[in-house]
Amino acid sequence: MDTLVGSHSWKWRAVDWTAAAVSGLAAGAVLMVLDLLWSSLFSPEGPWRTSHMIAPIFIGDATYRATGYAFSTAVVGVALAVHYVLGIAFGLIMAAIMAQFRADGSPGTAAAAGGILGMALYLVNFDLLVGLGFFPWLVEMQGPETFAAHVLFGVVAALLYWRLKRTETEG
Repeated sequence: MDTLVGSHSWKWRAVDWTAAAVSGLAAGAVLMVLDLLWSSLFSPEGPWRTSHMIAPIFIGDATYRATGYAFSTAVVGVALAVHYVLGIAFGLIMAAIMAQFRADGSPGTAAAAGGILGMALYLVNFDLLVGLGFFPWLVEMQGPETFAAHVLFGVVAALLYWRLKRTETEG
């Protein structure tokens, strides 16, 4: 039977969950800093637009519409919490996928896998969820800038995971 199906059986590869969570958190931090800098310099809406787009996922869009894009400690706090929790979740999912497809063995492979997974994250968030009517206000964020940000997030998270993960010999 081994001759017909091959002698290689699929085996779940270990994932360094701590490194995965830290990678997602850190990549989220990188993305938030870049977004804050970019929007401060180039966005007519100001630096708090992204926070006002993310926070309503949990606090409802009535608050988002009532406050505009002005600074709000509550809105920014909720947006940061949402962003980082989702970053950690993506880091965990990304690391599990990368480990199973052996895309965590070199920086080039990790970066490519992270870019692809970042694209997939954008498609799920902005094409699937927004397209199905979830979070309709996020339609304003669809576009090349947000797509590039998701790809960058994926690449940073993947490279950090590649660098931070412990190998079996490091235990």
